[in-house]
Amino acid sequence: MDKPKVVVFAPGSQASLDEMEAAGCELVLGSATWSDPTGDSQEDFVKMAAHADVLVGTSIKGTRINKDTMMASENLRIIAKYTVGVDEIDVEEATELGIVVTHAPTEANWGGVVESTMTMMLTLLKKTRERDAYLKAGKGWRAEELTGYYIGQREDGYEGMTIGIVGLGRIGSRYSEFMKPWKVRLVAYDPYAPDERFEELGVERVDYDTLLKESDVVSFHVILTKETRHMFSERELGLMKPSAVVINTSRGPVIDEKALIKALQTDQIAGAAMDVFEHEPVELDNPLLKMDDRVFITPHMAANNYGAGIGPGIVWGTADVLRALRGEVPEHVFNPEVLPRWKERFEGRSLI
Repeated sequence: MDKPKVVVFAPGSQASLDEMEAAGCELVLGSATWSDPTGDSQEDFVKMAAHADVLVGTSIKGTRINKDTMMASENLRIIAKYTVGVDEIDVEEATELGIVVTHAPTEANWGGVVESTMTMMLTLLKKTRERDAYLKAGKGWRAEELTGYYIGQREDGYEGMTIGIVGLGRIGSRYSEFMKPWKVRLVAYDPYAPDERFEELGVERVDYDTLLKESDVVSFHVILTKETRHMFSERELGLMKPSAVVINTSRGPVIDEKALIKALQTDQIAGAAMDVFEHEPVELDNPLLKMDDRVFITPHMAANNYGAGIGPGIVWGTADVLRALRGEVPEHVFNPEVLPRWKERFEGRSLI
């Protein structure tokens, strides 16, 4: 029996490669890496995918796993991600072709994103960078411009801030749990979350425009879809308070960067914190890289922490690949609607 062909378009760890090789797989490695996810060209990627049984890896930015890529092999049974996001995959096309897509929403990943979101919010509102730089530069002792913002409600009548959460999934929910002891007003917009989730978390359900108008902090925690792409643009910026800040630790294209840059340059909003960008790796001439302390940016590393990061996701993804190759339904399926057809094509048909 021929070895199953596994195209690892963005390798995650040597341990994962060793495990798949030990199971009898023939591995083909792409050029994308964690530090540079650009990867192979679309043309080269399609060639690599020819006769493949598996496509697996971390994130890629220079190409898409589109219909042409998937149709390069009639044997393709799984596209597995070591990470939570699947925005580089045309999932609808995969479902149409009977290919299962898996991802890795591990707590180590999304929990780290929440902690980074909190850090970003506090960095902006408490002016920690400015205070540190001021003192180290020998500018003096205290200054009015270093005054931070008080976040929570107080007994003296101060009502505290309103925190607006866009997307009440795993990350948005944990963020609300983190914020609840601070005695802030929590509002959220998520048309797909049931009322029970809002009630359980103690979060007020509002429509999107109300959230933008009333929030002091707007934090995005959505996946990238046709619906969410540029869901925050010129119109939405115009609804916000001039004193409000926006945080994006979800996906870059959720925010229209050109509109955001213009809003920051004209003081339409007070600040922004971003871990993700419309184009990654971010171009060096991006104006966001040249802005002052009203902008706080990090290189898509919100989930990366020692002992966590994508490590657990690599374990999940590798296990899903081996299950699929054994003809078993993988555990972390993103497109469950494909399963009836997938089972007809592959269930019980082991390649290893």
